[in-house]
Amino acid sequence: MDTTPIINIDDLSYDSYGHGDQFACKMGEIAQHIGARQLGYNLTVIPAGKRAFPLHSHHVNEEMFFILEGQGELRTPQHSYPLRAGDVVACPTGGPETAHQIINTMAQGDLKFLAVSTTRFPDICEYPDSGKFGVRHYWTPTDSGEEKTLRFIVKRQATDEDYWDGE
Repeated sequence: MDTTPIINIDDLSYDSYGHGDQFACKMGEIAQHIGARQLGYNLTVIPAGKRAFPLHSHHVNEEMFFILEGQGELRTPQHSYPLRAGDVVACPTGGPETAHQIINTMAQGDLKFLAVSTTRFPDICEYPDSGKFGVRHYWTPTDSGEEKTLRFIVKRQATDEDYWDGE
């Protein structure tokens, strides 16, 4: 795939994500369009009163967010922090203590931010509010060139299986 190392955010196409009344966002993929290999970048847009994703932490990938427009809140297990244009947010790897969630607290208007992360897989995510954890893995098989995805999400109590059970 021939790529240029530049893309203008006006030229992004967006995928929509959401669930129920609380979660909604659009994400414009940047990294793969400009040839990035070890970092992922996207432009995320959260409508008024919504949050992009559940409170979560990553055990493998570190994230950074640069707030471009709007106002909101960074929610962590310990605190909530106000967000505004120009803010830079670090979300290091770790367990539930590093969980984070970005919320658009405005009554009107979008909260827009640049999201940057490492792209190491498999990644393990924890979701403290629901007691779940998940494993994500992306890879490109050498024979097809088509990207493959594995996503496995379970409730924490499902992890109480003995390693040797059924063997």
